[in-house]
Amino acid sequence: QVQLVESGGDLVQAGGSLRLSCVVSGTIFSTNAMSWYRQAPGKQRELVATITSGGYTNSVDSVKGRFTISRDNAKKTLYLQMNSLKPQDTAIYYCNKPPYTSRWAWGQGTQVIVSS
Repeated sequence: QVQLVESGGDLVQAGGSLRLSCVVSGTIFSTNAMSWYRQAPGKQRELVATITSGGYTNSVDSVKGRFTISRDNAKKTLYLQMNSLKPQDTAIYYCNKPPYTSRWAWGQGTQVIVSS
């Protein structure tokens, strides 16, 4: 059974940085494209960024230039480096496969709170 364990969330001031991690177990990580998602209070979960198995990346306009998705296949870990954080980045962040795939069961997520 695939398990997704996100970590690294915290309370941070606007303008600060965080690095999120997602450890994937129970499957072959290296051949899967992976994505980060977030869900803000009272809103639907939304896609943030995607990385293919070959390392190509894409992100939504609201985080372009501030967030960087990366992966370490040897550690079966997905990362999200978040810089220049804004209060509107406050959300629970999750990892999973991209929206166009059969996604795994969601993990517990990691909470990011950005204070103004």
